[in-house]
Amino acid sequence: MVAAEYRLLFKFVLKIFYGTIVVENTHVIPPRGKPCIVCANHSNSLTDALLLVKAIPSKRRNLLRLTAKSTQFGKRTFTSWLIESAGTVPIKRRKDFPNGADNSAVMQHLIEARECALEYGDAVCLFPEGMSRYHPTIAPLKTGVARLVSDVLSRNRDNPNFEVFVQTCSITYMHRQHFRSDVLVTFHEPLRFTPKARPQNPHSDNPELLAPVKYEEIRAITAKMHQQISLGTLDAPSWRMIRNAKLAARVYAPLGTIMSLGDYVRVVRTFLEAFKLAERPHFENQSGSEGEAVNKEIRERAQREDEKIRQLGDDLKDYQDQLARYGIKDDRIRRPLPRHIILYRMAVRLAWSAFLFTLSLPGLFLWLPVFVTTFIAVSRFKRTGPIWDTWDEIAQYKLIYGLVSGLCVWVGATLLTFPVAPVTAMLVPVAMWMTLRWLEDAVSAFRAFAVLTTLLRMGQKHIWELHVVREQLHKRVMDLAVNTLDLPPDSETYFARTGGKEKGRVRGRWASKAKYFSVRRRRKRDWNETLRLYDQVDYPEDEY
Repeated sequence: MVAAEYRLLFKFVLKIFYGTIVVENTHVIPPRGKPCIVCANHSNSLTDALLLVKAIPSKRRNLLRLTAKSTQFGKRTFTSWLIESAGTVPIKRRKDFPNGADNSAVMQHLIEARECALEYGDAVCLFPEGMSRYHPTIAPLKTGVARLVSDVLSRNRDNPNFEVFVQTCSITYMHRQHFRSDVLVTFHEPLRFTPKARPQNPHSDNPELLAPVKYEEIRAITAKMHQQISLGTLDAPSWRMIRNAKLAARVYAPLGTIMSLGDYVRVVRTFLEAFKLAERPHFENQSGSEGEAVNKEIRERAQREDEKIRQLGDDLKDYQDQLARYGIKDDRIRRPLPRHIILYRMAVRLAWSAFLFTLSLPGLFLWLPVFVTTFIAVSRFKRTGPIWDTWDEIAQYKLIYGLVSGLCVWVGATLLTFPVAPVTAMLVPVAMWMTLRWLEDAVSAFRAFAVLTTLLRMGQKHIWELHVVREQLHKRVMDLAVNTLDLPPDSETYFARTGGKEKGRVRGRWASKAKYFSVRRRRKRDWNETLRLYDQVDYPEDEY
C-alpha cells in the first residue's frame, strides 16, 4: 500500500527528473471502492511503478498496491528498503527461478488481504509483460492478470453486485533514461467483469471466466489488454522504425511543443503503424479461385503501396542521418536563415547562455555532488550487462542516487550553517530548483548557438540542397498522411488549436514570453529536448 508520504516522495523525485509528465484520461479510472487491477507496459523498471503512483489522482484512488520482482527484496540497499517500506508485493519471475516460480500465495494475498486487496475494493498494480527491458516493442503479455480476474470472480460468483476492473495504461517516454525528458501517461477505458448479469445490464456478465475456465478465454482477455496498451504508445520491431516515424511526424506537423505531447505521440504512432504494415510479408494466393485475377490485382496494388512507404522510410532515414551528422534539426532546414540573421542570433544566444550560466554558478556547487554521484553510479552499472538488460534501470539508478546525494547536500548545507539552519533548510531546495531552471535555459541557448555555428560552417549552398531534399520528402509525407492515413491536411492549424495547458509553448508573443519564465517548468521548443548540449534523436544500435 503506497502511503501518502511515499506518494509525495515519488512525485517529488519524478518532478525533478522528468521535465513534463502529461497524464491523459484520469476520469476513466474506477473510483475508490471498486476492485481494480492497473496494468501498463513495462520499459523502465521501478520508475514505471513510481510514475503510476504519481499519475493516478488521489481523489480517484488513494491506495495502490505495487508489485515488483522478488530479486529486489531482502538487499541492504536504499532501493530495497524503499520497495519494502512502500508495501510492495514480491513476484517471482520464471527467469529468476528456473525450477519453477510459484506465485499462487502472492495472488491469494492480493485478492483477500484486508490491508489492501481486490475483494475490499482496492487497486493493485501489475505489469503483464512480466519483465522490464529496454526494447522498442512490447513483450507478449503473461496471462497472470486474466487468471487473477478469473480467480476473484470465481470467489464471488454468488454476489451479483460484485465487479472487478482492469485499468490498462500506456506509458511513453520520449527518452526514458535522460534527465529532464518528457513522459506521456494515457489511461484507457477500463475492462469491466462481473460474475453474474445485473438486471439493468443483462449482457455484462462473464460466466466464461468462472472456474473451471478455458485457457482460450484467458488468452482473449490478455490479447485485448495488449491491444489497448499498444494503441497508446510506440510499439515497433526496431528503433529505426521509431526514428523514421518521429521524423515523419515532425515533417508533417513542424510545430514542436505548440503541439501537445499526446497529439505528437499519436501522430508518430500513426506513421509507425504505416511503416510496420509496409514491411509485413505478403503471401501468394494459391487457391485458384474464380476471383484470383481480381485478388492478384489488389495484391499487386498493395505491394506497390507498401514499396512506396518502405522507400519513404529509407529516404527519411538517409535525411535524418545527414541531420544527425551535422547535429542540426529538421526545423533549421525547413526555413533556411540568411547569413546575417544567423550571425545576429548567434550573438544573442551566446550572450543569453553566458548570462544564465553565470547566474547558475552558485547553485551548481550544490548540484555538482549530485551530478558526479549519479554519473559514476550509472557508468559502473552500464558495464554490468548488455543494453537490453541494463538500460531499463538507468532512470531508476539516477532517481535513487540523485535523491540520496541531494538529501546529503541538503543536510550538509544545513549543518554547516547551523546558526541559520532553518533559513538554509528552506533556501537550499529553492536555490537548487531555480538553478535547474536557469541551467535548462542556458543549455538550450548554447545548443541553439552551436547549431547556428554549424549552419554558418555548412554554407548557404549546402543548406539549400538539404532544403530541396526536405521539400520532396514533405510532399511524400503529406501524401501518405492525408491520402492514406486520413490525418488532417492542415496539420499546423489543426494541432495548434488542439491540446491544452500541457503544451510546451503557447501562441502569442506576450503569452510565450510570460510562460518562458515560468518557475514551474521550462517551456520547451521540442518534445525531444533533454538537459544535453545536443539533440537526442538516435537510439542504441546493439542487438536485442
